[in-house]
Amino acid sequence: MAKRPVLTPQSEDFPRWYQDVINKAELADNGPVRGTMVIRPYGYGLWERMQSEMDDRIKACGAENAYFPLFIPESYLTKEAEHVEGFSPELAVVTHAGGKDLEERVVVRPTSETVIGEFMAKWTQSYRDLPLLLNQWANVVRWELRPRTFLRTTEFLWQEGHTAHATREDANVYARRILHEAYADFMVNVLAMPLHLGIKPSYDRFAGAINTMACEAMMRDGKALQMGTSHELGQNFANAFDITYQSVEGVQETVWTTSWGTSTRMIGGLIMCHGDDKGLRVPPALAHIQAAVLLIRDEDGAGEVASKLHDELVEAGVRSRLDAQVDTPFGRRATDWELKGVPVRVEIGPRDVAENKVTIVRRDTGEKQPVGIDIAAATIRGLMEEIQITLHDEALAFRDANTAEASTVAEALEAAKTGFATVPWSVVADAEKELAADAVTVRCIQRADGTVPDDEDEDDLVAICARAY
Repeated sequence: MAKRPVLTPQSEDFPRWYQDVINKAELADNGPVRGTMVIRPYGYGLWERMQSEMDDRIKACGAENAYFPLFIPESYLTKEAEHVEGFSPELAVVTHAGGKDLEERVVVRPTSETVIGEFMAKWTQSYRDLPLLLNQWANVVRWELRPRTFLRTTEFLWQEGHTAHATREDANVYARRILHEAYADFMVNVLAMPLHLGIKPSYDRFAGAINTMACEAMMRDGKALQMGTSHELGQNFANAFDITYQSVEGVQETVWTTSWGTSTRMIGGLIMCHGDDKGLRVPPALAHIQAAVLLIRDEDGAGEVASKLHDELVEAGVRSRLDAQVDTPFGRRATDWELKGVPVRVEIGPRDVAENKVTIVRRDTGEKQPVGIDIAAATIRGLMEEIQITLHDEALAFRDANTAEASTVAEALEAAKTGFATVPWSVVADAEKELAADAVTVRCIQRADGTVPDDEDEDDLVAICARAY
């Protein structure tokens, strides 16, 4: 009788495979309220690394972290009509608290443009106060009808940036800077995920925005996942909240604002972009555990060698974890680390010590390599960049192999059954309903060279079409 696989194969049932990975790799559990999630320590370790890397890039762009309330007066949202209309179906509203009905209903934060706009108006008087560059790490609540762990949950974690600028040009430059220097740099160089960057069609912009720019990635089932967005809000929120400043000339002017965000959805993207039938594959630049040192049996000095190698790895800058739980069968422990996608597994037992070597197992390729104990730490350190590049290049090759050029709506729909379609924007600009009937959307619009256009009216633009999460 054939041995039952630990995970449902991707080719058999991709959604079930995804849920299997989340469960078996101990990333998250379902919360007690429908659509919520409990992020387990290993999953949260990935999120902490994402936070750290992203936070460094956001701060390098000049933004400072702040924190704003979870509860927002409902009247704040109604000040910007398009915004409240866009979020209305997802709002969680508090009507009763402290043993009595509230005089004004309170909305649980779905996003913070409105409450931050209120305080931007308070903090901005002069051109000297601009630009005002704020970022917040927080939780938000959006009442999802079809929740899916990490991808769409009722409550999730994210960062949301909000800025105010003296001119539209400054706001545009900053929104693009975040897209490229914070988001794309992190996603490509840390998550090892190839991206399509572009603008959203005008009918698919963030509620209240005059321009939305997006990072789109292909998952291993050929579908797209929006990994992050950066929005130019024009003066819509500034007018609604009276965010004004006195210019150098002494004239009262209205600011231009932006907002931008990424979330725990990136963990879902990580799983579906790099994962295989054995579980996660975590890029070394992200991994909070880059090497797992597994002691097979604590005999004949093997325990001391394993402990010493772990210390050497830490000293060499490798995020190492020593697994000396020899009461648990070795095969089970090896499978668990494989499920978790740790980039390198190091196996050490009495026989290895007798031969003055250890066995290094790469998670990306599965390759096993015997290495002398004295050079093991340096070898593992050197593998980190190699594995990082391999995962990125493999994801890029997969995306390219599953992307087809199309010249008609029909061809775009056919290509989107299994992957991405690149099609002239002029062909699909008025085909929103025709695409949507087959669950296909324009993920973003680019120039022919892959750069981000200023608007959708430029000549010779290309649309990336796909089914999406």
